[in-house]
Amino acid sequence: MKEYKYKVKGAEYVVKINEVEGNKAQVEVNGIPFEVEMDRPMNLTHKPVIRPVAHVHQAPTTPAAQPQPKVEVPAGNGVAVCAPLPGTVNAVAVTVGQAVKKGQPVVVLEAMKMENNINAECDGTVTAVHVSKGDSVREGAILVTIG
Repeated sequence: MKEYKYKVKGAEYVVKINEVEGNKAQVEVNGIPFEVEMDRPMNLTHKPVIRPVAHVHQAPTTPAAQPQPKVEVPAGNGVAVCAPLPGTVNAVAVTVGQAVKKGQPVVVLEAMKMENNINAECDGTVTAVHVSKGDSVREGAILVTIG
């Protein structure tokens, strides 16, 4: 997957080329998927391999604080909070180990120039955070897991 950043008349665009086959390409522009048809086929020697990446976030430690071990829990251990629509992560409001209540915002997702609070679906403790600020996500992507 190739990623390019463009600025057109002051507006920033992040373009990811996911797959090219012949003269058709599967791309994402600011997290929104498109199929693009080109004038002529592109001959690529390989297809890009797309692998999911899980990010684990922890609260920052101060010099006086004891370092905490890295906590990494599989997405299956708890309730997955998923993106209801494709967009860009503007903020991650929780950290691993943090207690949350049902309805509490856990991620702020920007889609179509609007910010959307993505809320916890149940009471519990955050067992994994799978995204970072600035990530582009597809509809249904796991954002946070609550156990």
